[in-house]
Amino acid sequence: MPLAGFDIAVIVFVVLVILILFAGIKTVAQGYNNTVERFGRYTRTLSPGLNLIIPFIDRIGARMNMMEQVLDVPTQEVITKDNASIATDAVAFYQILNAPQAAYQVNNLEIALLNLTMTNIRSVMGSMDLDELLSNRDAINDRLLRVVDEAASPWGIKITRVEIKDINPPKDLIDSMARQMKAEREKRAEVLEAEGSRNAQILRAEGAKQAAILEAEGTREAAFRDAEARERLAAAEAKATEVVSEAIASGDVQAINYFVAQKYTEAIAAIGTARNQKIVLMPMEASSLIGSLGGIGAIAKEVFGEGGSGSGSAPRDRGSVPSAGHRDDQT
Repeated sequence: MPLAGFDIAVIVFVVLVILILFAGIKTVAQGYNNTVERFGRYTRTLSPGLNLIIPFIDRIGARMNMMEQVLDVPTQEVITKDNASIATDAVAFYQILNAPQAAYQVNNLEIALLNLTMTNIRSVMGSMDLDELLSNRDAINDRLLRVVDEAASPWGIKITRVEIKDINPPKDLIDSMARQMKAEREKRAEVLEAEGSRNAQILRAEGAKQAAILEAEGTREAAFRDAEARERLAAAEAKATEVVSEAIASGDVQAINYFVAQKYTEAIAAIGTARNQKIVLMPMEASSLIGSLGGIGAIAKEVFGEGGSGSGSAPRDRGSVPSAGHRDDQT
């Protein structure tokens, strides 16, 4: 059955409506923003989701990635402040915050950011010495981040991080640095060894000083105690001499015999214990010593006899002790 003109018109109208709907309905993926241009001029930005535009009048201008992106900075040669040539590379992280600015303020955004980062790396690292570059990498990263972020801000870009990956000096410079580091470590070792030796000598001197002080104090204490002992011994000798003198004054002959026999016995003991004497010649009578010992025994009997029997027991005649001495003379 042939279609009438009205039917054809309806079909054409439906197809046209479908085409218009497809042309006016735009879907934006998550993490992206699309700019809308009307007759070549920016009008608005489409956010993620379902959006409507005027078909055949508006069109999608630029599709911008709003997620954080990575920019790999290739290796380049840098001359430091002290004229050392090094090779360095880096990595930068950036994020688009304003899609229209990133789309219309700069042409080829990634190349612009790459050249901006490389230029600032040469500028920042070229103003520093090699030792600073090798020891202050965090400071270099912070300075690069601040400079590049400030330069990229008009483009609607936020530089989140700039990291220096490698700093490679020439091989001869690395060898020189190794020799310098070795010499520095040897110098530190010698300084530490000298300080340790000095401290050890100081400690030994302090120990000797304290030992001398303690030894002097011990000698002084020993001398003091020795003098005190001699003083007490002299006092005891004086007291004994005084007692013997009083006994002699009172006519007690036994006290004389006791005193002489004690000294006699001590002298014989000293002669007998001398180390340099092997044979002792005694040009005296042994009976004299026996008589003296007999006098000592008589005194002891008299003393202990009086203490044991009390007032009722009569003491032995004092003349018997000298008779022992008399027997010694007769003998």
